[in-house]
Amino acid sequence: MSWGTELWDQYDNVSLHTLKGIEFCEKYTHFLKERCNVEMEYARNLKKLVKSYQPRKKEEDDYVFSWSRAFVDMVKELHDIAGQHEMVAENLQGTVFKDLQGLITELRQERKKHLHEGTRIQDALKQSYQQLDKSKRQYERAFKDSEKALDNYRKADADINLSRAEVEKHRIVMNAKASQCEDCKNEYAAQLQQTNTHQREYYSGSMPQVFQNLQDMDERRVNRLQAAIGQSAEADRNVIPIINTCIDGMQKAAAAIDAKEDSKLVIERHKSGFQVPSDIPFEDLSNMQATENSNHSTPKSAPSDMKNTYKTSTVSGKSRKRGGIFGLFQSSKVSLRCYCVDDPKEDFSDLPPNQRRKKLQQKIDAIKKEMAKEQAEREGMLKMKDVYANNPALGDPSTLDKKIEENAQKIDDLRQDLHKFENYLGEADGKHRRHSTSNESLSPSVSDGSTPASQQQVSEPGTPNLQHNVYAPIDGDEEGEDEFETFPIIGTCRALYPFDGSSEGSISMLENEEFNIIEADQGDGWTRVKRDDTSEGFVPTSYIEVHLYDQDQV
Repeated sequence: MSWGTELWDQYDNVSLHTLKGIEFCEKYTHFLKERCNVEMEYARNLKKLVKSYQPRKKEEDDYVFSWSRAFVDMVKELHDIAGQHEMVAENLQGTVFKDLQGLITELRQERKKHLHEGTRIQDALKQSYQQLDKSKRQYERAFKDSEKALDNYRKADADINLSRAEVEKHRIVMNAKASQCEDCKNEYAAQLQQTNTHQREYYSGSMPQVFQNLQDMDERRVNRLQAAIGQSAEADRNVIPIINTCIDGMQKAAAAIDAKEDSKLVIERHKSGFQVPSDIPFEDLSNMQATENSNHSTPKSAPSDMKNTYKTSTVSGKSRKRGGIFGLFQSSKVSLRCYCVDDPKEDFSDLPPNQRRKKLQQKIDAIKKEMAKEQAEREGMLKMKDVYANNPALGDPSTLDKKIEENAQKIDDLRQDLHKFENYLGEADGKHRRHSTSNESLSPSVSDGSTPASQQQVSEPGTPNLQHNVYAPIDGDEEGEDEFETFPIIGTCRALYPFDGSSEGSISMLENEEFNIIEADQGDGWTRVKRDDTSEGFVPTSYIEVHLYDQDQV
């Protein structure tokens, strides 16, 4: 079974698996090094080593392959070894350890080469898709211009008030637009054919070869690890005849390693079962003109063999632009959207409060680290200057004056930057504290002086948590326009109490005011709502009465 055919859409998982395999080899070399030291200190330290390398509960999923299970069995056999093995330590250090170190270096370089080739092939296909999309848009524009020129000519020809020269002018424009449309159509057809050829080569030749190279590399690593475990066992056999039973068990564990079975297990764990996308059909706009009205009323469904491929490019039922190659080879983990702006501000005031404080704190930590580095350099130069002053034969102290002066200037600049960003952070924290301390004034009062049960838990959270999706620009079209992702309405809510919405990213509301919910509380105490006038923002969840729609209908 080949990874290239069975795991064609699991590029990220295959890459991660090969990395874990190399890291496991490194882990085994660390084990050998420590074992060599332990062998010199007799059985007590050897048992301690075995205990330290017993698989932990959280690592159980990593010990499903034959090579990892063999390692566990070998460690158990080591528990019964209770002698001092200086010769074993020398043999392990001189052969197995060095061989594995060389193997790790070789595998890292080979893996980097294969992944670089895979990235290059993916980028080439992505570029081909972009060229296809560009030529299609040019064809669409040329087609519309041609249709418009044709209509203008027909109107001019039917207008008896226009001169023949003006009619002829419209005819010339019509012919030019028609010729331009035909050229764009031919270019689009040629690019489509080229892209389909490229795509077929990508899925049937180029990427399967990359997967096959990674599979061969991984199987070679497994076989070499199998040999290393066998060599370790053989070293024990040569030195300690009285523990041959334990060594036989270790040899049995090494023999149980099966690279092919491990490759099948990788396929079973990561295979998605999706079909390879079929060729992209040619869309002749001239033949589609007659059915344009029906297409407006009845959306055309995507080809059935492409639905699984495209399903990763939709969020909450809304279409969004695809990232990567038709959404393929994306990690299964969902990452947070970054809050992107074209011109980020120095104080990060364009970011949401939590992100702003995080960025400012990172900036402050970086400045402090740089200041510590400059201070250490200054101390070193001052000590060197004292040495030169006490022993002129070693150097001239005055040569360090300029460097010390530059160092002092750097430290002063860093200190000013640190003060500036600490003020920014204090300002950000001050806003957060002001909103936190305003809960009492924001909570409604009760006429009889008692506090209702629903109000006892009402408090305004600090700021919206990063778990919330933040609006982020999506790459625009050729004209430079940006599109913003929209969120579906998932429910409604009613304001129980008024809220002034003074914190950044929030929205004010009046008591009993109705809103549409576009994002539920992610655990930070905030809910994103939207008014009928399209204004939207965060409000405290404890201030509203929430009614979510059936999730199956959202």
